[in-house]
Amino acid sequence: MRTIVIMPRTKYWIRRSKRHLILLAIATGITTPPPDVRHRLSMATAYAGLTFLAVSLGLGPWNLLARRPNPVSFDLRRDLGIWAGVLAVVHSAIGLTVHLRGRMWMYFFKRLHPLRIQDGEFGFANFVGLGAAVVFLLLLVISNDISMRSMGIRQWKSLQRWAYVACALTVAHGIAYQLIEKRQLPWVFAFAALTLAILVMQALGYLRITRSTG
Repeated sequence: MRTIVIMPRTKYWIRRSKRHLILLAIATGITTPPPDVRHRLSMATAYAGLTFLAVSLGLGPWNLLARRPNPVSFDLRRDLGIWAGVLAVVHSAIGLTVHLRGRMWMYFFKRLHPLRIQDGEFGFANFVGLGAAVVFLLLLVISNDISMRSMGIRQWKSLQRWAYVACALTVAHGIAYQLIEKRQLPWVFAFAALTLAILVMQALGYLRITRSTG
């Protein structure tokens, strides 16, 4: 009988693949009340993405508070960040088909001739959402070991910090759409809880760093 030996690197990828499947199952399991399929998918990807983003941004401060090693990059935080970015991009693509079907340009422009930019809460929400999607896409491109080695840790980490910009734009986008769509209270509370969790963890991590260096 032939024995198959699994190399450590193979085990590593099996473990990460299982984690990705779990994250996919969690994202798929988030459903929303609206009967419209596109609206439901838009909401699900938004809240699942924000949940993964909150956890990924909270892992660093958690390690600091627990006095654990906090490496520049580790697989759990990277995998959560990857799914947060993927869901953000998917949400942007689906969201552009929800309200103005067949006229995506109207999310950003009131009219084309003459050109007039979409303003007000609706225009603000869409432009900051687009900005967040672009930043997430950039982060997805560099979320791998090849990019880290080619750019060097310092430059790679400086680009990775744009995750905080993406987070701020995402929160601004979310607040605007809470008002535009007059969301039901459970979803408002869920959004507020995730946003508050991000702010609290970042504040605690910052305080931990300042106390240790002060």
